[in-house]
Amino acid sequence: MNIPIQFNRSTLPGLTIALILISVAITLLSAFGDNRNLISGWYISNFPADADLPEVRNGEVWRLLTPVFLHFHPLHLIFNMLWLWILGRTIEKLQSPLRLLQLVLFMGVISNLGQFYADGPRFGGMSGVVYGLFAYVWAQGKYNPGSGLFLHKSVAIQIIVWYLICWTGLVGPIANIAHTVGLLVGLIIGYMGKQSGKLPGS
Repeated sequence: MNIPIQFNRSTLPGLTIALILISVAITLLSAFGDNRNLISGWYISNFPADADLPEVRNGEVWRLLTPVFLHFHPLHLIFNMLWLWILGRTIEKLQSPLRLLQLVLFMGVISNLGQFYADGPRFGGMSGVVYGLFAYVWAQGKYNPGSGLFLHKSVAIQIIVWYLICWTGLVGPIANIAHTVGLLVGLIIGYMGKQSGKLPGS
């Protein structure tokens, strides 16, 4: 597998490592979703979409993001953490930890809301963020070469092929709407920041 970019390794990508550690810890504590008491507090809601997020409206705003830390299968966790490490540390090193934090928060919340309103509250995973980071890095490489961000064509093909396979249903139930929303958000942000690399409004 080709690494997307080379960079100075003099400092550790602290935010990327923290996101991975949180994801692994929550996944293991929840026994890959079997601990219902724990994961109920990490779902975006415990009510269907037509209830319109009562917990969030009552102040539990963290639920808009926390589903990204839930994973229900070892391969699910490994896939997402691998790509979070590759993409997240690249953005953190070449742009900044703040930029990565902005992207994760924005992509996580928007992809979670898309999945929730399409298919209800029982979902989890960092995939929406991962696909968003992939699209962001690709768009920055294409439209803002000065950013230093770049993806080899073979890497982009791998990710897109897996995205399409997930839509077939051959690999089980997948939060495909979160994937799609993440991709679109990443493309939009990456393109809109083609001159400065900034998030809209930042």
